[in-house]
Amino acid sequence: MKPEDFQKQFAELMRQHMPNFGNPAGFQAHSDPPGETQKEEEKESFSFDYRPRDVKAYLDRYVIQQEEAKKVLSVALCDHYHHVRLAREGKSLPNYAKQNILILGPTGVGKTYLVRSVAELIGVPFVKGDATKFSETGYIGGDVEDLVRELYRRSDGDVQKAQFGIIYIDEIDKIAQSDQSVGRDVSGLGVQTNLLKLMEETDVSARSQQDVAGQIQAMMDFQRRRKTESHINTKHILFIVSGAFEGLERIIKKRLNESEIGFAATLPPEEPSDGTDYLDRVETSDLLDYGFEPEFAGRLPVRVVCRSLTEDDLYFVLKSSEGSIIRQYEADFEAYGIEILFAEEALRRIASLAAAEKTGARGLMTICERVFRNYKFELPSSSVRRFEVTRDVIDAPEVYLKQILRQQDDPEIQAAKSEIDEFTQKFKASHGLVIRFTEDGMRKLLVFAAAGKKSLQEICQTRFKDFQFGLKLIAQNTGQSRFDLDAVAVENPEKVLSDWVVASYRDSQKKTVASVENGASDETSSNHGQVRNINLCLPADN
Repeated sequence: MKPEDFQKQFAELMRQHMPNFGNPAGFQAHSDPPGETQKEEEKESFSFDYRPRDVKAYLDRYVIQQEEAKKVLSVALCDHYHHVRLAREGKSLPNYAKQNILILGPTGVGKTYLVRSVAELIGVPFVKGDATKFSETGYIGGDVEDLVRELYRRSDGDVQKAQFGIIYIDEIDKIAQSDQSVGRDVSGLGVQTNLLKLMEETDVSARSQQDVAGQIQAMMDFQRRRKTESHINTKHILFIVSGAFEGLERIIKKRLNESEIGFAATLPPEEPSDGTDYLDRVETSDLLDYGFEPEFAGRLPVRVVCRSLTEDDLYFVLKSSEGSIIRQYEADFEAYGIEILFAEEALRRIASLAAAEKTGARGLMTICERVFRNYKFELPSSSVRRFEVTRDVIDAPEVYLKQILRQQDDPEIQAAKSEIDEFTQKFKASHGLVIRFTEDGMRKLLVFAAAGKKSLQEICQTRFKDFQFGLKLIAQNTGQSRFDLDAVAVENPEKVLSDWVVASYRDSQKKTVASVENGASDETSSNHGQVRNINLCLPADN
């Protein structure tokens, strides 16, 4: 091979792996030191004028609950980035102590989401890493300095921008040094020591020695006598670490109990309801007992506790969060021209099932994926363009998928559905109650419409003229707000409604009796008399 051919192939290879190779404009950020004009542009490129309430208000849009965590995080971030702004203006405080943050709490409570959301608000580069992937020198896992280099890459090679980013390290509790460890600890003490250097202040080379392409590029720069800013200073990089810290609550509980022994002991504190309540009382000594080095724990002065999410919390995550998984599913189906509607009862059911998973908000994804996996596969290739997700769909997704697909193959049902949907929507808007016709109910309506030569709208308005009065009584007695109308209900609406009302009164009666039985004995006889009076007023069985 001729030298010219080799040079040409080498240049092509470098261009494939390094887009900036051979492009002087691509190295503009690494050329001679910038002049005063460029320095001014750098100062103006970063502006931070948020107040803690502004940051928390933004987090409220995405993260449900965790009120105290959002407050503490908002204050710490505002303090740090106001100092960053002053540093870029040349007014840095000489003795400023960086407020690196430790977030404690179980999985799926929004720790990562909190940090990612605030990084997007501030507009700084953000890198997330897993502490379990790193080792002391990188000979088994990764090198912690790779996080800084990744921040540099996320900044598009802008050293100045990278030096004010956020590095978030999850699973930090996994590098606590265990008392039972034998031999050289490659993922605990060594990683803590290396992270300690980064969290204080050190210079990290922008190119790793293991990065062959980066080393070749450095060689090319050297040959061209190009001065490069090849180091990132970590002084103003904010480090946020988090972990579930399983077992830490036992250490805290032991310390609290020991402090209550002796003649000078005070009354013991109220027993916390769960482990996260103990985490609220964490002290540096507890972290040391857990396995962290004193210097490492000392570099994390801001400590935030995220609490477990209840079923109600998960429901509000689905309903109110701008990052709700429901928005994602709406967008997924909308891509195929399908409108998906979620009933309140469906959201409640998803939240209930997700709470049983005990994985926090991640449980919502688990439940939704389980329910909708076949809907995503089947519906895009069907003629279905709109469907409602009810509790029944969540409990028996395959049954209702078959029903939806069967209906879309029946031209009569498809033709009737849009007209019937218009009636049910008007009914809901007027009376606040949801009625839904089953497949056999729609077929019975079609029979009546054909026999009387009337439209489906006319048939519905005639047969269910005063239906709302009975349904409202049922709603008052039982709280029920959705009613399914099958063929029997369409054929004999008055009788079916009467049976439903009687059943709802009996339901209400049972609840009253149960309430009376739980009350005081002197009130029981009186209330039972009221119950007997209710019995006398009930309609007879049909």
